[in-house]
Amino acid sequence: MPRFFIENEDFDGKIAVIRGEDAFHVARALRLAVGDEITVCTKAGDSFAAKLTYIRDEEVKAEVLFALPTTESPLDITLFMGYPKGDKLETVVQKAVELGVRFVVPFISSRCVKRPDEKGEKKSRERLCRIADEASKQCGRCRLSEVSPIVSFDDVIVTAKNFDLPLFCYEGEGCSSLPAVLAAHPQAKSVAVIVGSEGGFSPEEAKAAVAAGFLPVNLGPRILRCETAPSYILSALSYHYELQK
Repeated sequence: MPRFFIENEDFDGKIAVIRGEDAFHVARALRLAVGDEITVCTKAGDSFAAKLTYIRDEEVKAEVLFALPTTESPLDITLFMGYPKGDKLETVVQKAVELGVRFVVPFISSRCVKRPDEKGEKKSRERLCRIADEASKQCGRCRLSEVSPIVSFDDVIVTAKNFDLPLFCYEGEGCSSLPAVLAAHPQAKSVAVIVGSEGGFSPEEAKAAVAAGFLPVNLGPRILRCETAPSYILSALSYHYELQK
């Protein structure tokens, strides 16, 4: 069924109201009719099967039939991603959303090659947000993921205390294996994952991240591309905390 995300105030428990571009999409692009069924999701992460009862270009109403099981990860995951070259961040965002990430936060570190200006950043973020929304709908998420504005590496590492499990992906010495770290945190609910850009991190940045409370983990014997590493570790988190439960 087509999936739509609505504001909490547009849902009273019985009737869901779809507005704006999504309403136009129902009426004109999908050409749905009264009586057709759709899926509606609220910002609270709840999803429902619903039957269309009223269709106009600017507003659509649907009667809730029954609640649907959640498709959300049991983890609240934030991916901190070093800003990469080209359109790699678009791939990272799309796959991260499919793998259950709640927030994607791009950051600039010392070895980032690409550093967009203010105008370029705004345009890029708008596109990334659209990609995240489309990925949420395509993969059947119950809530939309968010892409934040670009921050600094220093802004990232001070957030360690906000997470049950703050992970720093690094290929240097002194790293623990990912399976060992996950096994030591069976009750984790909120997870942060830091992944670097093409150039990785300087030794000084690695030391700063560890000093701030992030746990350095390696991702196996091979060096992964910056656009591959997020999918690797997010898949490992999904397997450990979702599929094995």
